[in-house]
Parts: sequence; C-alpha cells; structure tokens
Amino acid sequence: MSSSEAPKTWLSQDAHDRLQSELDELIAARPVVAAEINARREEGDLRENGGYHAAREEQSKQEGRIQYLKEFLRNAEVGEAPSADSVQPGSVVTIYFDDDKTDTETFLLGSREIASTTDLTVYSPESALGRAILGSSTGQTVTYTAPSGADIKVTVVKFGPFEG
Repeated sequence: MSSSEAPKTWLSQDAHDRLQSELDELIAARPVVAAEINARREEGDLRENGGYHAAREEQSKQEGRIQYLKEFLRNAEVGEAPSADSVQPGSVVTIYFDDDKTDTETFLLGSREIASTTDLTVYSPESALGRAILGSSTGQTVTYTAPSGADIKVTVVKFGPFEG
C-alpha cells in the first residue's frame, strides 16, 4: 500500500496539540542530551563508560521519537473524521465475541498515538482484529486468527466516529 492509499489518521485538535507539544519539548531538549553526551565523553575511556553509552542510547530514542512524531503529524488530519458506512480507522467499535451477545467490547480502531487521548482500548488497524473488522458494517460477523493461533469470531454491533 503506497502512502497515498494509506488510511488517514484523524486527530482531534486537542490530540494534535498534545502531540505537537511533545514534539516541541523533545526538540527543545536536544541541547541537554548533547551536553550530557559531551560531559560523559570527558570521563575517559569510551569502551568502559556506561554513562556515555546510556546517554547515546537516550539520544537515539529521542531522535527516533522526534522523527516518528514529525511524520505522524505531517500525515494526520485534524478535525472530525467523515462519517463512514463501514468500520474505518478512527471508528469507535462495539463487538461481541462468538455468539454471546453479552460478551462485548468497545474500543477505538486507530493509532496507538491516540491512546493518550482516551480511556478506550485502542487497536491498530494492522492488528489481527483490526484487519478483520476494517470495512465491516453493523451486524457483520468476521473470523480472525489471534496471535495465540486461536480462531475468534466477532460480530460488529455498532460503530461511529471517535469524538476524542
């Protein structure tokens, strides 16, 4: 799937602002991490300098997060996701398992980045469950193979846009 075919990630303005704030803080902290690396480098032999290696690892994690957030925010749409006639990323979905209508779960189908903006469980559209219900409509039953290898049958009870 090319990037032009990838489903859009919809973010509320509040969620976008929080992620942008995190990105800004990480970028602002770059000089602090660089100074820590320099201070640790001055301690001597780099082969046996745990503080230096820990600081470099922290820098690597921080830079990875910065790049991820830049890309994520560049491709995200801010606003309300258009209503859909089938389950799409950004949908809040209620399902029941097997044929037991009392065994239900309600969750958000979307990016893990949205998890900090809601109390709902978030499943990725790329997860086994996400792939199975993507494009489904109310009342449709699908079966997917869980990571444990078990086949699980779920029925979509309802879905709607995430109001985050």
